[in-house]
Amino acid sequence: MVHSAAVFRLGVVLLSVSALPVFAQEVGGDVGTLTSEKAALIFPEKSPYSPYAGRNFPTRPLFGDTHLHTAASFDAGAFGARLTPRDAYRFARGEEVVASGGEPAKLSRALDFLVVADHSDNLGLFPDMFAGKPEILADPQAKTWYDMMKSGRGGEAAIQIIMAFGAGTIPKSMNYLPDSRAFKSAWQDNVKAADEFNDPGRFTTLIGYEWTSNTGGNNLHRNVIFRDNGDKADQVLPFTTSKPLGSDNPRDLWDWMQAYEDKTGGNVLAIAHNGNLSNGIMFPIIESFTNKPVDQDYVEKRAKWERLYEATQEKGDGETHPALSPNDEFADFETWDFGNLDATVTKTPEMLEFEYARSALRNGLKLEAELGTNPYKFGMVGSSDAHTGLPAMEEDNYFGKTSAMEPNKERLKGTFINNPEAGIKIMDWQVSASGYAAVWAMENTRESIWDAMQRKETYATTGSRMMVRFFGSFDFEQADTQNRNPAATGYGKGVPMGGDLSGAPEGKAPTFLVAALKDPLGANLDRYQVVKGWLDDKGETHEHVYDVAWSGDRKPGPDGKLPSVGNTVDVESATWTNTIGAPELIAVWKDPEFDPKQKAFYYGRVLEIPTPRWTAYDAKRFGTKPLEGTRMTVTERAYTSPIWYTP
Repeated sequence: MVHSAAVFRLGVVLLSVSALPVFAQEVGGDVGTLTSEKAALIFPEKSPYSPYAGRNFPTRPLFGDTHLHTAASFDAGAFGARLTPRDAYRFARGEEVVASGGEPAKLSRALDFLVVADHSDNLGLFPDMFAGKPEILADPQAKTWYDMMKSGRGGEAAIQIIMAFGAGTIPKSMNYLPDSRAFKSAWQDNVKAADEFNDPGRFTTLIGYEWTSNTGGNNLHRNVIFRDNGDKADQVLPFTTSKPLGSDNPRDLWDWMQAYEDKTGGNVLAIAHNGNLSNGIMFPIIESFTNKPVDQDYVEKRAKWERLYEATQEKGDGETHPALSPNDEFADFETWDFGNLDATVTKTPEMLEFEYARSALRNGLKLEAELGTNPYKFGMVGSSDAHTGLPAMEEDNYFGKTSAMEPNKERLKGTFINNPEAGIKIMDWQVSASGYAAVWAMENTRESIWDAMQRKETYATTGSRMMVRFFGSFDFEQADTQNRNPAATGYGKGVPMGGDLSGAPEGKAPTFLVAALKDPLGANLDRYQVVKGWLDDKGETHEHVYDVAWSGDRKPGPDGKLPSVGNTVDVESATWTNTIGAPELIAVWKDPEFDPKQKAFYYGRVLEIPTPRWTAYDAKRFGTKPLEGTRMTVTERAYTSPIWYTP
C-alpha cells in the first residue's frame, strides 16, 4: 500500500496520492473510473502514452445482414423455409442449426448483427399453415394445399398458392391483412424474438421488415429498419402494399415512416434493393406513379428516409452495368439484366440508367442542381435477401436463395425462373452468394449501428469480410500512409465514407486516404480503385475509374489500364493460393482532374484476387458436371459509401 504522503511525477505535475481522489471527484468520478476526458482536466499537460487511449472513432467494422427472410415471409414459407426468426438469430450469432432441407449448417465466423426483414404482406401465414391452424384449414382449398405440403408436394402447392394470390382468388382465411389478429400476432412475435436475442456488445438484432412493392412485376422493395426496441416498434404495424390499408407507392411508405416517428419518438430508415429488377423505375427522373418529373417533395423525402442502397445481393450485383460503364473492365459482375422481378417483361437498354447505383449517383447530381436536393445521395451496403433463414454468404458455405435451392447435387442444373412467353430463363447457378453489410459503428448496439447507417459510414461486400477505409480531405499527404493507425489521421484531417467535402481551398484538389486489409480467412487483394462521378458546366454527368493502389510491381499500360493480377484458381479441386495479390493496400490519391466548380462524388471499390465460386465448390463436393457457361470463379469485392464534393 502506498503511503498517502508519497508523491509521484506525471509529466511536470506533482500530486499526492491522497489528493488524487479529490481531483477526481471535482470532475465527476473516482480514481477507478477516470476517463481520458477527466484525466485531461486533472493533468492538463499529460498526453497519453498509449496511441489508442481516448479514441472517439470506430475502430473495426461490424459485419451483418440487413435483409434476411424466414418462414414468416410468405414466399420463403411457400418454397419450403421452416426456420423461424429465432433460428436465424442463433445461426447468425454462430450456433449450428439444421436447415429446412435437413442439412446441418454453421457459419465460419459469427456475424455481428442481423435484421430479419420478413415481408410485411401476409406476414406469418405459412408458420400458421404449417401448424395446421383450424381457422385456416376450415377452408377446403386451404386444407387441400395443407395436405399437399404434408405429403411431400410442397413445391406444387406453393406454385398454386402464389398463383392464387396473384389472381386474387386466395381463400379469405389465408389473406393475412394488417387489421387481422393473425397478422398482429406474427409482427409481435417477430419483435419479441428480436428483443430476446439482442445482446448489446456481442450480437445485435435490429427490428425490421420488408415493404414489397411490386406493381406490374417491377421491383420497388424497401427494407425498413428501426433504431428502437420493441416497446416502440410494437406500437405500430408494418406498412404493406395491400389496399386500402397499404400502398405500393414509396411516397406512402415515407409518410408511414414519418407517422411512426411522430407517434413514438423513435427512428427508422429504409434501404432500397434490386433496382436491376425494377425495369427502369428504382431511381427515377420521371416518376412511374405520376408519369411526371420527380418534384421537390419527392427528392426531399427520399433523401431523408433512404440513406442507404443495397448494392449487391443474391439476385445480381447493383453497382453498375457494362452498358453504362463501358470503360470499366470490372463492370460486368454477377449481372442480372433479364427483365423485371417476376420475369414477365424483358429488359430494354433505356431502362438500365435508372436501375444501378453508379448511374443513380450521377443523376442525383443533376437533380440536386435542378431541385436543390440530391435524392440519390445514399451510402452502400450489401446483404443476402436469402429466403432460408440462413445468412450464409460464403462461397464454400452457401445455402442458396430459397430452401428449394439448399445444397444438393441437382442445384447446379436447376432453374430459378423460367417464363418462355417473355423469353426469360434464369438458372440456379446464376444466383450469387452475396453479400454482407459492413458498418463502422462505435459499438455493437442497435443505436450505434443504426446511427452509422444513418450517417452512411458503411460499405458493401459480396461476402468477404475485408476491412476497408475511405477518407477524403484537402490535406492528406503521402506520409500519412506510413501510419499503422490510418483512421486516426483520416478522422483527424478529413471525413470518412458517407461524408461531405465543400469549398475547395484555392489551388487544392481533394485527396483520399484509402486502406484495405484482407479478410483473415479469405483471398489477398488485387487493387483499390476510386470511382469518380461529376457534373460538368453543361449539366452532363461523367465517370472515371482510377486504380490508386495495387499489389505487386505492375504498371499501368499506355491505355492507363493496370494489368491483370493473375489467377491461381484450380476449378477442379475448388482451391486457390494467396501467392499473388497483397494482404493490405494503402495509398493517398489526389484527383488529377479536379474542377472546384463542379459537383462530384467519389467512392472506393476494392477487388480480391479470383477465387472459386460456390458453383466450383458444389461441383467438387457433389461430383456434378456444371452446365455449359456456368461461372466457376468469382472476384469478390467491396464498395464504400461515397464522399461528395460540393463547390
